[in-house]
Amino acid sequence: MIASIQGTVAAVSGSRAVVDVHGVGYAVAITPRVAATLRVGETARLHTALIVREDDMSLYGFADELELGLFDLLRSVSGVGPKSALGVLGAMTPDEAARAIADGDDAPFRKVSGIGPKTAKLIVVSLSGRIAPPGAPATADTANTPTLPAGDAATRTGLAAALTGLGWPERTAVATATSVVEAARADAGDGELPGLPALLRLALAELGPAGGRP
Repeated sequence: MIASIQGTVAAVSGSRAVVDVHGVGYAVAITPRVAATLRVGETARLHTALIVREDDMSLYGFADELELGLFDLLRSVSGVGPKSALGVLGAMTPDEAARAIADGDDAPFRKVSGIGPKTAKLIVVSLSGRIAPPGAPATADTANTPTLPAGDAATRTGLAAALTGLGWPERTAVATATSVVEAARADAGDGELPGLPALLRLALAELGPAGGRP
């Protein structure tokens, strides 16, 4: 899966960039804040999430793993799709989002296009305790969950995309990928995680022969 791309910026607007990687142009959905850092003709590297659906494959780009980790977390909330998650990142920084969640304040999320009052409240409730507020030390509750920063976010995203490509529902894929990567990180400690093929085998074993497919 495409966990990151690096190449020459061929075009950029407020919500989209085209990055040329050895002659192949990748269209990447981005936030205005990321767009402001890109210059046509210059080299750029973006952390990415590939979202695969039945009729669409979309690539979303982020400045760092912190943003990618928040994107993953937001998409784990019922009712929040990738476009809405990207909208949150366009409206606030990861630190601002983490602070709002820690304070139980859903007002900043209600201001994001496509997120209604119920979904905004659900974001705060669902992610409470999963994101440490800015400056807070890691705790036993947050150290090994998909928190910010999320060092293994790219691996988790790639594994989830592989599962959705094999037919599992997106939310099942994200939940399974999170579980498998967390377990692999616990086993690996400070070492490297197994490669995606090995993680995919573990994920498929966890899902079972029928898996979460309809």
